[in-house]
Amino acid sequence: MDWQGKVVIVTGGAQGIGMAVTHTFARAGAHVAVADSDPEAGIEIQQAMRAEGRSVTAHVCDVSSENDIRTVIGEVTAKHNRIDCLINVAGISWIGGLFDRSLSDWDRVININLRGPYLFAKHAASHMPRDSAIVNIASTRALMSEPDTEPYSASKAGLIGLTHALAITLGKTGIRVNVISPGWIDVSAWRKSSMRNQAKLSEKDHAQHPAGRVGIPEDIAELCLYLADSNKAGFITGQNFVVDGGMTRKMIYEE
Repeated sequence: MDWQGKVVIVTGGAQGIGMAVTHTFARAGAHVAVADSDPEAGIEIQQAMRAEGRSVTAHVCDVSSENDIRTVIGEVTAKHNRIDCLINVAGISWIGGLFDRSLSDWDRVININLRGPYLFAKHAASHMPRDSAIVNIASTRALMSEPDTEPYSASKAGLIGLTHALAITLGKTGIRVNVISPGWIDVSAWRKSSMRNQAKLSEKDHAQHPAGRVGIPEDIAELCLYLADSNKAGFITGQNFVVDGGMTRKMIYEE
């Protein structure tokens, strides 16, 4: 697919997996609008990509705010008149445990991780032509959990359900919707410069994965690019892709 002249919105696109997605689509030739709550990170990735000759604009956005979402989509469509792809990456982790977590902490995770992708899809879809795509980023936490991860796991499981519902609703408009569930992805080097610090991973960390290594953000970004390409993935919609190096398929017995 020729991404020249195409317009892509990446939520949470200034750091982590979202940063890798921004790099991948911008380097493929697309204009990338980064919707991120961190203005410092947004400006940094905008400047870095423009120094490479890429087309990237940073938009400050709280993805739990419908007004912020309307503003970002308005700014993008006012300039480009279209949205060819929406990648919903923005998300936050959980706070506290089941018995001490406040309701506001629960609501914040759900609002950013689940309401945000819903609202972005709702307001972007009318600007998306046939053969465009939405890709959501969930997590293997939707399928397996550690203690006290309730809001995060629930939000990511909800995102998988939202994905197949949107795929059916938007199918008649020619918009495909899929979701990726990453496992352990090392994003420590994919931060704004003031927070960048490569984690030291052990052989044991890598050995937990049948693929032999911990994941990297490019593993997810490249699949986003494939799923967004109607020439390659035009028959794929409503699907959840687990990208975890085989970790969720590995049986573990405690000795």
